[in-house]
Amino acid sequence: MPKNTDMSVPYERIGVIGAGAWGTALALLAARAGRAVTLWARESEVVESIALSRENASFLPGVALPSSIAATGNLAEAARAEALLVAAPAQHLRSSLMAIAAVAPPGIPLVLCAKGFERGSGKLLTEVFAETAPGFEPAILSGPSFARDAAQGLPTAVTIAARLPVAQRLQTSLGHAAFRPYASDDVLGVALGGAAKNVYAIACGIVDGMGLGESARAALLARGFAELRRLGEALGARPETLMGLSGLGDLVLTATSVHSRNYHFGTEVGKGRALDELRAPGQPLAEGVATAPALVIRAAKEKIELPVAETVACVLDGSLPPSAAIVRLMTRPLRPE
Repeated sequence: MPKNTDMSVPYERIGVIGAGAWGTALALLAARAGRAVTLWARESEVVESIALSRENASFLPGVALPSSIAATGNLAEAARAEALLVAAPAQHLRSSLMAIAAVAPPGIPLVLCAKGFERGSGKLLTEVFAETAPGFEPAILSGPSFARDAAQGLPTAVTIAARLPVAQRLQTSLGHAAFRPYASDDVLGVALGGAAKNVYAIACGIVDGMGLGESARAALLARGFAELRRLGEALGARPETLMGLSGLGDLVLTATSVHSRNYHFGTEVGKGRALDELRAPGQPLAEGVATAPALVIRAAKEKIELPVAETVACVLDGSLPPSAAIVRLMTRPLRPE
């Protein structure tokens, strides 16, 4: 059957892979846009909670889920869709995509909804996609968005990047009055902006946790964005993408909000809390912890210097105390901006 690429025709059946807070919020957004949604959860208690009480009590408590969202623990069932939103964590994306590729209809869009670099390889999630799911349409959704804000119907805007006809159909499929997706075909730029910002959010949190003042945080935010722009130029991302929602917009939100897991992690580090304690099981996941060394690896491959990201990586591996990190950054040789 020929593919319908008319941007005005939505994908009517949407599958969401991963029922954490963000995956559940995405399922709710798709349902509000009028789509039929199947939400896959690894945890049987999440499937049961949604089926019995119409609520994901484990990851998004207090938010009612409509009957147009069906929860399942069967991946193949969720994959029987016209498009899949993949909300698996960044460090589990490779295995998740391999499992999805084995059961999903070939050629459908797989929309990456996580942010980060793959630990060890330093690869962007879109590059992991190319290696593990080459028979599918690559797409990515990213931008300044907290799951609870979006789930509660607060105004939210994001970028969806894919081949432009696909991005526009996804835009039509998910957009409604409180959720505004912008279409782009700069898949690499959107992936990079979402990946790097968590590292700089941790850095800004450390500054605030140490009580160094808002001026210091603003300076660090600006220099972090300069690093993102340099790496983006080397990789071929468009400057306007990094200046947009999925770059600067996401960075500002994540690096300044007390609701940001990465910013909160950084503030606790800045206050002197032990890294092992912050990484203990049950603590909130801060993707920037795994992303920092991966970002440094990738920048080194591209021969790009990222002083802030490198310093954050050293703080997170325990080789540099936060106080020494500030001295390192402030005593670098003076140079033009």
